[in-house]
Amino acid sequence: MALDTLNLSLAREVADLEREGRAKAPERVMVGYIPASGPHGPRYRLQGESGDYLRMNANSYLSLSHHPALLHAADEAARVYGAGPGAVRFIDGTSAHHVALEARIAAFTGRPAAKAFNSAYTTILGTAITLAGPDTFWIGDELNHNCIIRAMRIANVPADRRAIFKHNNAGDLAGKLEAVPAGAGRVVVIFDGIFSMRGDAAPLADLLNVTAANEPRFRDGVVTMMDDSHGIGAYGATGRGTEEHAGARVDVLVGTFGKAFGVNGGFVAGSPELIEAVRQKADTYIYTNPLGAADCAAAVAAVEIADGPEGRERLAALAARTRQFRQGLDDLGLESIPGPHPVVPLLVRSTEKVRAMVGGLFERHVLAVGLTYPVVPKGDETIRFQVNAAHTEADIDQVLAALRELAARR
Repeated sequence: MALDTLNLSLAREVADLEREGRAKAPERVMVGYIPASGPHGPRYRLQGESGDYLRMNANSYLSLSHHPALLHAADEAARVYGAGPGAVRFIDGTSAHHVALEARIAAFTGRPAAKAFNSAYTTILGTAITLAGPDTFWIGDELNHNCIIRAMRIANVPADRRAIFKHNNAGDLAGKLEAVPAGAGRVVVIFDGIFSMRGDAAPLADLLNVTAANEPRFRDGVVTMMDDSHGIGAYGATGRGTEEHAGARVDVLVGTFGKAFGVNGGFVAGSPELIEAVRQKADTYIYTNPLGAADCAAAVAAVEIADGPEGRERLAALAARTRQFRQGLDDLGLESIPGPHPVVPLLVRSTEKVRAMVGGLFERHVLAVGLTYPVVPKGDETIRFQVNAAHTEADIDQVLAALRELAARR
């Protein structure tokens, strides 16, 4: 049977990944949640393991996923509309909660319109399809997230209509713009706001100065598109992310509800004309089921909290614990990448040492993720820590104590 030979080939391919050090470890299964108690934040139970674990690998920066307001909103919406949407958006799959979420996130990001997708990944893909055309030229940062790389491919961008600029290097971007061939009518410069493996931010003001200087050269100008999935809600004075931190705005903003807001789904925000074009042209919006009404209702509740006094309190707690952790790494003489974002990388620069330290953290009931080639460049092997608002001072002290022990063994 064909399946028998296919299985053998697939097994060999996975074995190759394992030999190259690129295979994913077996997935751990969470089987329990323990709310914050005393000096400690929440803990999790894992299948087959004793005791409980501190998560330092969660994207839920504001720790909203267990918030009673989100759970109540999701429950109420599910009782009215059911657990799933039942259809794609244009075939009666749009509920009042979808519309409310799009209006709320548009207001939060300071845009006139927004469109929700079932993930930020599909948002990037669909928006790229929308913006692609026969004379569109694309320029991206060399460390862009996989979704942006895939977006440029799915939009059928040939090699002679795309370029890559050095990471966060506005001067190199200027050179790439100068080299755009004649005949390009639209240039899209696309990049992450926060680079998820490093926690560093795009130098937004510098990049936009470069793109603005090149606007007159092209029929549709230079369109700036930023995926700020790790920025929205997580930092900036009021949680508006990289734009607020930098004091500058892009043309097309992509974000997620699945990180700081603690729910699910993604969005693109921009002009009404852009959003209508997305609705008409984005395959990943048109041909796949949207979020359920429960997800949308919970996301609205999350944005409301983030935009109010409680959100400011959580943001302040997140910033305080981030500073504590970063200062602790400095005090231990460990290498990181500076910045205010709660993604805090520990640069280990060795695949073997990353694996040993991640294993040592697990033995001490701390969950963190090791990043090795090809997820990060060779020589940048890293342990990525992610601080959440529910982490306490004692939690961060626990992680630093574990790192002190492990660093002494290196």
